[in-house]
Parts: sequence; C-alpha cells; structure tokens
Amino acid sequence: MTATLLTTKRVEKPWGRHTLYPGFPDPAPDAEPIGEVWFEAPKGVRDPDLLIKYLFTSEKLSVQDHPSDAEAQKRGLPRGKDECWLILDAEPDSTIAIGPKVTMTADELRESALDGSIEDKLDWKSVKAGEFYYSHSGVIHAIGAGLTVIEVQQNSDTTYRLYDYGRPRELHLDDGVAVADLEPWVAPPMPGEVSEGRTILVEGPKFVLERWGGGTRDVVLPEGVDGWLVPVKGAGTIGGIGWIAGQCVLIDGTETLEADAGSDLLFAYPGDTRI
Repeated sequence: MTATLLTTKRVEKPWGRHTLYPGFPDPAPDAEPIGEVWFEAPKGVRDPDLLIKYLFTSEKLSVQDHPSDAEAQKRGLPRGKDECWLILDAEPDSTIAIGPKVTMTADELRESALDGSIEDKLDWKSVKAGEFYYSHSGVIHAIGAGLTVIEVQQNSDTTYRLYDYGRPRELHLDDGVAVADLEPWVAPPMPGEVSEGRTILVEGPKFVLERWGGGTRDVVLPEGVDGWLVPVKGAGTIGGIGWIAGQCVLIDGTETLEADAGSDLLFAYPGDTRI
C-alpha cells in the first residue's frame, strides 16, 4: 500500500511555449519551448499501463494518429494508444481537429496528407476550458494552438505523423494510413455522475477516468493495479503524501484521500478494472 509523488519530465517541442501554466516553471527565454510535461514513475516500478501529461501549445500539433493494441503488437510494440483530453485553458480561437468531416478512403487520406489538403478535410472544433474529448486509437487528430491540456493515455509514445505543416520532421504515412479510422469521429457516451462528488468520464475499454470533488474517501485498488491521482485544482494528502494541483500521485492498495473543499481531481486506472 503506497502513494508515490511522480517526478516530471519536460519535453521540448517546436509547437510548445515559454509561458506555461500556474504550477509549472517557465523555460528561460533563450531555451527551447516546452510542449509537454510527463509524469514518470520511479525506476524499478512495474511498467505502467497509463501515462499522464500536460500539453502547452503555441502552434498546431501535427496531424497524426496512433495504433490500436492489435496494430501495435503487429509491429512489435506492447500496446496501442487511446487518449483523452481535459481542456484547462484555451484562447478564444483555439481548436482541435478530430476525425475527417466525411468518410475518406485510404488513398484520399494519403493524397491529402501529401498535398496538405488534409487540413481542410478534418473536423476542426472550437474548444474552451472545461471541455473533454476522448480519442480512441486510429482517430486522425491535431491539437491546435493556444491550449493547456491534461492528457490521459495508454502508456505509449507511438505516434504516426501524417502531416506537419512543412516542419522538417519525419512523416509516417504507411503506418499512419494503415491504422487510420477513416470515418467521422463520434463522441462516445459519458456514463456521468454515479454518486455525489464522483463522475465517470471514461469507462474503458483501455482505461477508466473518474472526476472527484473534495472531501475524504478511501481509495481501494485490487492487488497489482495502479491508480493515478491527477489534481486539477486544490490540495490535500493521500497515504501521507501531500499534493497540489499540477502534480500526480501513483497509488496502489488502499489509501485514504483527504482533499480540500473545492478540489477538482481526476483519477485514472486500467480499463479492465472496476473500483
């Protein structure tokens, strides 16, 4: 029964920022922009099922997709990548592209990626703080500029870049087209509130994501199952570990959570588990 405050890994990206978000120190003005902050488990901890990130964007991310578990394993990788995004902050004109506007063929996807017309064929949605999106493996997507996002995902860094606005980075058209979902994206139903102060945002199959309010609760996880506490707002303790917004705590076993009134928490765990 342990609670471990995870360390952070700052990842430089061409689309990142020099002004991040409260709780995250800004990079030096002459340093490379920071696009992502990953929360990492200590060495020696079993390979985690999930990865938690913050994203900070000043430009559009590449148009990309990710493989399913089956497609990843065909390529010798341990798992695919379903992911979801909670929008923390957004500029008035911020957007996310998620899925094509209309059904495409694989040839149309490849050709539009090569000539750049793919930008106009994607469904760019205006987004604002507080919104939530789930993107299953295969969905063609691009996160836009001016966003601060918490991303919860399967623990995979496999990204197939289809189009990158002329940036000098490698594309992965063969794999990206092969795994792509060519249909328009449809938002999956959210189960919603299951009890006072507890709402389920994602109910599998790859992970479960719940949203909790403040107060005291016992967190009970089956043997061998990890849970990720992601404080969006507030402060508190769990298992003797103090936490504040902008951190992440890895939990196993049974622990008591104390969260200040008004706290806003995400709690994620593998999708084949129910707690």
